Amino acid sequence: MKPKIILAAMILSGSTQVLAAPAPVSEAASSQSSVEKRLASLENMMRSRNLLQVELQQQLNLLQDEVSQIRGVTEEQSYKLEKVLQRQRELYQEIENRVSQAYTQPATTPATDYTQSSDAQTYSSDLSENEAYERAVALIMKDKRYDQAIPEFQTFLTTYPNSVYASNAHYWLGQLLTIKNDGVKASEHFKVVVNEFPNSNKRPDAMLKLGTLLQEQGQNQQAQKILGDLINQYPSTTAAKLATERLAN
Repeated sequence: MKPKIILAAMILSGSTQVLAAPAPVSEAASSQSSVEKRLASLENMMRSRNLLQVELQQQLNLLQDEVSQIRGVTEEQSYKLEKVLQRQRELYQEIENRVSQAYTQPATTPATDYTQSSDAQTYSSDLSENEAYERAVALIMKDKRYDQAIPEFQTFLTTYPNSVYASNAHYWLGQLLTIKNDGVKASEHFKVVVNEFPNSNKRPDAMLKLGTLLQEQGQNQQAQKILGDLINQYPSTTAAKLATERLAN
């Protein structure tokens, strides 16, 4: 009986080893499946990151395009503004030379020139305001339509009452009305420049023109006062020198 028992034990032992052998194959399959899942997860992550990078690049390109457009608009506006300011400086010189002929001054007397000091003037950042002012001035210089320039300046003052060009607009209205021999209304505009714009670069010249008009209107006492104030307040200006000559005469 013992040999049979030993044989049966050996058979059972072998069958146990046979049954236990497949275990490593199952672990390898599970490990391979885990690796594949990790690879798939990494691929999904890489794909998502690539999509995100593409989207960010597109947004960056859009932002660069917008910045380029804004820069282009800014450069264009700066160029237009500079052209407006340059044109205004040229117009100041030429207008002053032309309208000064309306005054009864000796031919050898130099015309009052404030174009250099006008460079220090504050200019408007509103292009429409600059264009409206330049359009009014262009009626004098380019078209020589002096009658039409008067309502244009009046409209400008109504539309932009607080404009940095308000004192200049009143000054040019005084000049134009002087040419039309309307000394009373011209005096009113020069008075506005003198009384309401103490820091205007046109004030000395407006004082000279106002004193001249008051003298022509027979208001000698007021004329002497305004010319005296001009000499005291702006002693080194050409306007003060002309006022001195006028008082002496």
